[in-house]
Amino acid sequence: STGAVKMQPKAEELKFVTKNDGYVHIHPSSVNYQTRHFESPYLVYHEKIKTSRVFIRDCSMVSVYPLVLLGGGQVHIQLLKGDFVISLDDGWIRFVAASHQVAELVKELRCELDQLLQDKIKNPSMDLCVCPRGSRIIGMIVKLVTTQ
Repeated sequence: STGAVKMQPKAEELKFVTKNDGYVHIHPSSVNYQTRHFESPYLVYHEKIKTSRVFIRDCSMVSVYPLVLLGGGQVHIQLLKGDFVISLDDGWIRFVAASHQVAELVKELRCELDQLLQDKIKNPSMDLCVCPRGSRIIGMIVKLVTTQ
């Protein structure tokens, strides 16, 4: 057979984009430095440093639902070119939802989780796994994240 085979990028060629710094690279001392393929294009990181270029360390891949449910900022839904788009961080991070109903359900689940966490902060002794509302919300999130 003939033709070209797509090659995975070399570790030093792999780069990601951040809102404030543009392109960043995984630091050579990071355990993910040699990882050349991530199932999700999103990473969370703990530390960002600048030497010869901007690097991130202590990073982990994160998939869409955990990012939407646990990421900072408000969740917004808008219709763009016939697609329902879920956006975070003032539109910096965007996902296309399967339908308007899915987008609204994800947004509502995020609101419920935020409220549940506020309740837990107000009442630290509350057991989220025992209270009916908490266990339903946590169960739904676990199901959503593990079956995506």
